[in-house]
Order: sequence, then C-alpha cells, then structure tokens
Amino acid sequence: MTGARMLRGAAGVAGFLVAAELLVRFGLSEKFVFPAPSTVLNEAGRLPADPQFLEGVAVTLSNWALGLLIATVVAVPLGVLLGALPPVERAVRPVLEFMRPIPSVAIIPLAILLIPVDELMKVSVIVYASIWPILINTLYGMHDVDPLAKETLRAFGFGPLAVLAKVSLPSSAPFVATGVRIAAGVALVLAVSAELVAGGSAGIGVYVGVAGSGNRTDLMMAATCWASVLGVAANLALLAGERRLFHWHRMRTGVTT
Repeated sequence: MTGARMLRGAAGVAGFLVAAELLVRFGLSEKFVFPAPSTVLNEAGRLPADPQFLEGVAVTLSNWALGLLIATVVAVPLGVLLGALPPVERAVRPVLEFMRPIPSVAIIPLAILLIPVDELMKVSVIVYASIWPILINTLYGMHDVDPLAKETLRAFGFGPLAVLAKVSLPSSAPFVATGVRIAAGVALVLAVSAELVAGGSAGIGVYVGVAGSGNRTDLMMAATCWASVLGVAANLALLAGERRLFHWHRMRTGVTT
C-alpha cells in the first residue's frame, strides 16, 4: 500500500515537472524570463559540490535545530503547566490567542532592531514561531487525557504529581510529538526567511539573496529546492519517530496508515 502510494506520488511529481517544462519552454512569453525545471534541477544537482552552499546549509540547520530545541524546552513545560491548571489557562488563554495569529515573518524587522547579535536574532525568531504549534498541541494533549484513568489513580491514593507523571504526560506525548513535527517545518521557513531579510555571512537564505542580486534565478530556485528537500526529510524523520514511539496511540485512534 505504501509502495503504491509512493509510486503515485512520484508519478505526480514527474507529471508536474514535465508540464512545467513544456509551459516554460513553449507557453511563456519571451519577455517573461523564468528558468525551466530541467535547468533548476541541473543546478540543484551541482550545489552539493559548492562549499559556500554547504556552509550555508550548515548554518541554517544549526539555527533551525537550536531554535526548535529551545522552543520545545519552553513550550512543553508551559503547556503541561497550563493544561494541569485550568484556571491559569483560562486567564492566560486570551493572551495566547492574541499573540498566536501574529505572522512570525512580520516580527523579523522588529527583531533586527531589538537584537543586535545576528545569530541570536535569527534563533529568537525561530523560537517565537516554533513555540505556538508545540504549546497548542501540548494543551490539546492535556485536555485529551482520559478522566477515568486520572480518577482511578486518585482513588488508589496517588497524588497530583503522580497522576501527572503516570497518566497525563504519557497520554499527551503523541500530541507533543505532532506539535514538534509541525514546528520543525515552521522553524525551517523562519530560518530561511530571517536570512533573506536580515542577511548575514552564510545561510540558505543568504545564498538565495546573493544569487538574486546576480540575477541567477536558476540558482535561487535550486537553493530553494534544497530547502524544501530538507524540510521534507525532517518531516519524514519525525513522522517515522512518531510511528515507532507512539504506535499504541495510532491503534487507539484507529489510524492505520
């Protein structure tokens, strides 16, 4: 089943590339200059041999990983605390709902003004963007805990901390993992966006900006393709970890794929 789905996905990608190639080669006006997919893929295949690009990938991924780690360390305990204390959550929830919809990209210029250290600024923006998916999913997980299981432990004399450790945290862990997986994609978008806006010495976004200043649209698209590949790879790796660690949750919810 999985193999057939992968084949259909590959066929869809191949069909899209062929259609885009034909459109660019024969359907667009000569005044509209846009690289054909074959040209972009050719440049993308050469980029792993470019030391400058590899340095940029390393910088982007280090900022991404650090920001995601900090966001997880902050958001998970905060979500558990709010989920365990409903009155506190009700008091704080309006603030969360007000701040959560703010586009993370929109705070990059403000972060540039407030945080003079380049790397710290970029990591801070990634942390801000990544906190919300993890925090909200942790809250959902705490709300999804079976009340009967909690009451059973209380009936046997277990205190609040024991109920939290033995029931609430294990039950909400799959939701936390999903939040981290969603935040990973958001963090990568913000890592590249911050580099595009703020510049710097290295990074995928910096590489794209330099290629754009040289009117190398093909290089811009090739570097963007690699950013997409990294995002897909991170999502697949985290999804595989979820399936391995929380297969019991998938069985309980009836998810079989």
